[in-house]
Amino acid sequence: MSKLVIGLTGGIGSGKTTVADLFAQYGIDIIDADIVAREVVAPGTSALAKISEHFGSDYILENGHLDRAKLRHRVFANKQDKTWLNRLLHPLIRETMNGQCVAAKSAYCFIVAPLLIENGLNKSVEKVLVIDVKPETQIARTVARDSNSKEQVQNILAAQVSREDRLAHADFIIDNDVCSTNELKQQVESLHRIFLKLVIEK
Repeated sequence: MSKLVIGLTGGIGSGKTTVADLFAQYGIDIIDADIVAREVVAPGTSALAKISEHFGSDYILENGHLDRAKLRHRVFANKQDKTWLNRLLHPLIRETMNGQCVAAKSAYCFIVAPLLIENGLNKSVEKVLVIDVKPETQIARTVARDSNSKEQVQNILAAQVSREDRLAHADFIIDNDVCSTNELKQQVESLHRIFLKLVIEK
């Protein structure tokens, strides 16, 4: 019986964190790509030193942490800078996540990544679980949560893979559009049983 690694993804405002937290209540290990992305550029890391050398020390805050907002603004405006940064960070993020998957204690584990498909991480997992919501729901939730304008959220959506393409990569789907908390919990419980069965069959 070997470990099953599942990729959990969904567009902005789809409820990835909520769903991951529900699976965590069953003792399932969650590897979050966003957290790993912050860890690999923490103060003292070689990646942070390379970013400072390449972009300049003004991209490092006074507390020694990366100025993520400033860097994000630059790479969104410059394709070459984005390519350079991705070449530096993506292998480090993958290596760290792979190590965390190996160290996971639960029967199966999740890699939670908003850009699972866009960054090709779906190729390094055995199954893909997509949290699906309508675009208008994504916009409403994200505007309410992050105080972003509707236009800002629409720009983020435009940069992510389409809903149709994401669903085409899905092995499993959770509908989190207008369901109640109890209905969401029931979907998670049902999938938890399925995943445990898949582990036994491996």
